[in-house]
Amino acid sequence: MDWTRSVDSYCERLGPQYWAEPVNALTNLAFLVAAWVMWRRVQGPGLGVARGLVGVLAAIGIGSYLFHTHARVWAGLADTVPIALFVLLYIAAANRAFWGLRPWPALGATLLFFPFAALTIPLFAQIPLIGGSAFYWPVPLLIALYALLLRARLPETARGLGLGAAILSVSLTLRSLDAPLCAAWPPGTHFLWHILNAVMLGWMIEVYRRHVIRQH
Repeated sequence: MDWTRSVDSYCERLGPQYWAEPVNALTNLAFLVAAWVMWRRVQGPGLGVARGLVGVLAAIGIGSYLFHTHARVWAGLADTVPIALFVLLYIAAANRAFWGLRPWPALGATLLFFPFAALTIPLFAQIPLIGGSAFYWPVPLLIALYALLLRARLPETARGLGLGAAILSVSLTLRSLDAPLCAAWPPGTHFLWHILNAVMLGWMIEVYRRHVIRQH
């Protein structure tokens, strides 16, 4: 694989220059702002995992900035790996905190995300307009399923998860519309994915934080 190969995936980018995506690049500040806000809120007992999630949230912003400036294959990994890490870490934390699973069962249940994604991604790929973001759509679906299954046992947590799934669905829709709307809106809509995603990830950490505090 050529790790230095240029990548042109977004409406805003019209060339290989470092600042060819200024809006997409600078809106990654939203992730750092969300991380700063949440870092101040997770300084308490039992919130070590939450602090880890905040650290990964900051890494998402940095990795995405690198991708939207350097636009190389290696930078694409810097963008996607922290996102995958956040998803897996949050699922593991949810399995422990929301379902009360012990560490090894929680880890095993977390690994089930891979076959879940493998089964659902091809289905999302067939949906017009949003199919371009098919590899992300299993995440809001899983969050919504957790919200549905937890609504009787943990209604407040379930409502929080439901809101997170809704925000992410809107965010993903905007990400998917970046290319289709490019001719009509040259800046594209990808930057809105950054802003809403930062809000959503910060909110998901807040949902976890509130649950842990209620349990203590």
